[in-house]
Amino acid sequence: MRFLIPFTGFLLLINPKFIKEAYTIEKAHLIIAVDNSTSIKNLDGTSAALDNLDRLKSNPSLLEKFEINSYSFGNSIREVDSIKFDAKITNISSALNSLNEIYGNSKSALILLSDGNQTLGLDYEYQKLDAALSVFPIVIGDTTTYEDLRVASVNANKYAFLKNKFPIETSISYSGERSINSMVKIYLNGKQVFRQALSFSKTNTNTVVNALLEASDVGIKSLKVQVDELSNEKNTLNNSKELVIEVIDEKTNVGLISSIIHPDIGALKKSIEANEQREVQILKPNASVEILENIDVFILYQPNTTFKSIYDFIGKLGGGVFTITGSKTDWNFLNDIQSSFSKENYNQTEEILPIKDSSFPLFDISDLSFEGYPPLESELGDLVISKSYETIASQRIKGIDLDSPLFLIVNDEESKEAVLFGENIWKWRVQAYRNERTFKTFDDFMGKVLLYLSDVKQKSRLDITYESLYEESYNAKVSASYFDNSYTFDPNAKLTLKLKKQESDFSRELPMLLKGNTYEASLDALEAGNYQFTVIESKNKISKSGRFKILDSNLEDQFLAADYDKLARFSKSTNGGLYFPEQLDSLIENLLSDNRFTPVQKSNRNVVSLIDFRYLLILMVFALGAEWFIRKYNGLL
Repeated sequence: MRFLIPFTGFLLLINPKFIKEAYTIEKAHLIIAVDNSTSIKNLDGTSAALDNLDRLKSNPSLLEKFEINSYSFGNSIREVDSIKFDAKITNISSALNSLNEIYGNSKSALILLSDGNQTLGLDYEYQKLDAALSVFPIVIGDTTTYEDLRVASVNANKYAFLKNKFPIETSISYSGERSINSMVKIYLNGKQVFRQALSFSKTNTNTVVNALLEASDVGIKSLKVQVDELSNEKNTLNNSKELVIEVIDEKTNVGLISSIIHPDIGALKKSIEANEQREVQILKPNASVEILENIDVFILYQPNTTFKSIYDFIGKLGGGVFTITGSKTDWNFLNDIQSSFSKENYNQTEEILPIKDSSFPLFDISDLSFEGYPPLESELGDLVISKSYETIASQRIKGIDLDSPLFLIVNDEESKEAVLFGENIWKWRVQAYRNERTFKTFDDFMGKVLLYLSDVKQKSRLDITYESLYEESYNAKVSASYFDNSYTFDPNAKLTLKLKKQESDFSRELPMLLKGNTYEASLDALEAGNYQFTVIESKNKISKSGRFKILDSNLEDQFLAADYDKLARFSKSTNGGLYFPEQLDSLIENLLSDNRFTPVQKSNRNVVSLIDFRYLLILMVFALGAEWFIRKYNGLL
C-alpha cells in the first residue's frame, strides 16, 4: 500500500501521454441547380436539362472528386425530388443567394441549368457571391434570336378622379434587324380610346407612348394596351398588357363663403388645397343654387344677415359646416338662424389664446401643438353650446384659463359642424411655419377637420385592403383590419373571406389569419377570372365587399430565347464558365482538372493521457484507506 501511494502520485505528476492522429479526405462541393420554370419547357429544353442532370449525378469521376448536391428552383429553391418544369415564377437571384449562404464558405462549383430568364427578384447578373463559389451555367433552351414586338411596361395610377384625365405611360420594345411600322392601341372596358402609329428599326428599338384618358364614370375599369403583331412574330403573348384602374369621385369641393375681405380667406384656401383632393371656391353669400349644389363642405366666415339664403340651403340639403366668427360677425342673426350655439355679445373685442385639449377623441391631433401660437381676436360674451360637442382648444384670456371652447366639433348624429370663435387664423399657419419650417402640420390638421366634415358615413370598424388586378395568383391576397367599439384594433376577431367567381359556380370560404396588425387570406390557389368577395366578422356580423380580377397570364410564356449573353457575363464575374448541353463532357473534364476543386486531406491530431487521472486518484484513495485500516486492525501506529 505504501508503494502504491507515491507511485500514483508520481504518475499524476508526470501525466504520461500519447498522440493519436486521424486522417480524412474533404471533397469540394458540386452543386447542381435546375431551373424548374415553364420557360424551359416552352424553349424545348426539358430533355436537355434532365439528361445533363442525370449524367452529372451519375458520373463516377465526379462522384469520386466532389460531394454532389442537386436542387431545383422556381420562386423558391428546394432539393431535387421531381422536376416537372411547371413553376410560373423564376427567381434566380433568390436561389443563388440561398446556395451562397450554404456553400459560400468552402470551395464549391455551382452548375446552373437554366435559360437565364428571370421574372422575379434582383438582377442576378450583378449579384455578389463569395469568392469560393464559382458558377458554371449550362444554357438550356433555344438560343435563336427572333423578331419580336412587345409591350414592355404600362404605368398608370391605381385611381383616377371622376371627370378628370388620367395619364397612361407605355413602353413598346422591338428586337429585330429590319425597319417596321406598327400601331399601339389602348382599350378602356373593351372600347378603343387611343391609338398611335409607331416606327422601329435596328437602332430605334424602344418607344414611350403617353396618353391622357378621360374618367367619365365611377367604377373599376379594365385597361388594355395592345400593339399590332408582326407577320412573322413567334410570340404574341407579350403584345398586350392589361391592368385595372378605379375611377372615384373623392374630390371634396369646399365653399368658402364670406362677405368681407380678410387674410384668413387666403390662408384657409392655401391650407385646404395643400391636399390635391380638395378644391376651394371663394363665394359671396348670394351664390346661386347651382353652384351651392356642388359644394361638399361650407366654410361660413363671419356670418351676417346676407348669409340667410346659405343657411336656408344648408337646412334643406345638408352638408358639413365650418363656422368662423370674429369682430364682423352679426351675433343677433347667427343666434337666430342656427341652434348649435349662441352668444351674448358685449361688443368688446378681446385676444384669446388657444389651449389644446389632449383628450380630443374624434381624430388624431397629437402632431399639433398650440404652444407659442398667437391669440385670435374675438368678441367677449357668454357662450352657450346647445348640442353635444368635443373641444379641440379652449380659451385663455389674460393668463386665465376659461372653461369655454375656442375651437370645437359638434358631435351630433344629425349634423357635422366645426366652430372657431376667433379670427386671424392666418397667424396660426404662419406660426406653424416658424416653428417647423413647414406648413404641413397645420395643413394636415385642417385637412382632418375637413375630412371629418365631408365624411357623411360613420367610421368603419372593418377596413379591407386588396388590389383590383393581380397579374398572377401567387401574390394575390386580401387583408383586413377590424376594430372594436372604441376603434382599437381587435386581435381576437374571427374574420372569414367568402369568394365567388363571376359567371361560374365556384365559391369558397377562407379563414383570415392574423399577421401583425392585419388579418390576411392568401389567394394563390385561385384560377384566372373575375371574383367577388365579402369579408365577414362572425360576432357582430360586420361585413365589407369588393371585387378583383386575376389575369390569365404567365410571364414565363413571353420569353423567346435563352439569355446566354447574361449567363456568360455572370459566369465570368464568378470565375466560372459558360457551356451548352452538348459541351457537357468538356465541362466535366474541366471540373476534374481544375485544381481549385482538388480534394484536401486533413489530419486530426488528438493528444490522449496514458492513464485517466480519475482512476489514479481512486487508486490513491483506496491505497491510503487500506493502509490505515490494516494498521489499525493489527494495532500498529
